Amino acid sequence: MGNDFALAVEDLTVSFDGFKAVDGLNLYVEKNELRVIIGPNGAGKTTVLDLICGKTKATSGSIKFNGTELTKYPEHKIVQSGVGRKFQTPSIYENLTVLENLEISFPRGRSVFGSLMFMRTQDVTERVLEIAETIFLSEYLNTQSGLLSHGQKQWLEIGMLLIQNPELLMLDEPVAGMSVSEREKTAELLNKISHGRSMIVIEHDMEFVKRIAHKVTVLHQGKLLAEGNMDDVQNNPKVIEVYLGH
Repeated sequence: MGNDFALAVEDLTVSFDGFKAVDGLNLYVEKNELRVIIGPNGAGKTTVLDLICGKTKATSGSIKFNGTELTKYPEHKIVQSGVGRKFQTPSIYENLTVLENLEISFPRGRSVFGSLMFMRTQDVTERVLEIAETIFLSEYLNTQSGLLSHGQKQWLEIGMLLIQNPELLMLDEPVAGMSVSEREKTAELLNKISHGRSMIVIEHDMEFVKRIAHKVTVLHQGKLLAEGNMDDVQNNPKVIEVYLGH
């Protein structure tokens, strides 16, 4: 395959006690592409992200990111190579302000002296303010993060990943539990931050998927069932059967 792919997953399989959660999967994500993965519960969607970020080790197959094989890398090396991952539950520091959460996520922030000790240099401050604006939290910089709404906490966590400037950003159900207006703003946010990086988003909300996806991959029982734009996928008889047959 050409070098156009930021991520090339080939024949990826992972078995848990003989059960194949992901089964011979091929997935190619281009640079600057926003890919959405959909599929019924138990399709293996979250497991795919776990495999890419190294949380789960593949039984067989290959995961190449910018041509580098990731399956041999420990999790922290995968992060250093430019892969950012947001899990379903937000992991923000509730007792710190929005500003502090963003500051300690700045790559230099994780020093031996403890993340809060480093200097607030100009480049850190500029980047923090820029990210805060992107994630709609400019007005909340000095707010304790625990006081934010559910949606704002999700945006903050996306900001904490963005500040590390990942080339591949993976989000697991970013709009679950959000209000309608928060979903609207999240679609706007994801469309904005997909410029200059690749993204993989797992989502159930089909209206939301329509608003963000360049291309949709449908998984079923750990295998690739269909792939294409949203219209093609929604009208695909195999996809309709899987969704309606549940």
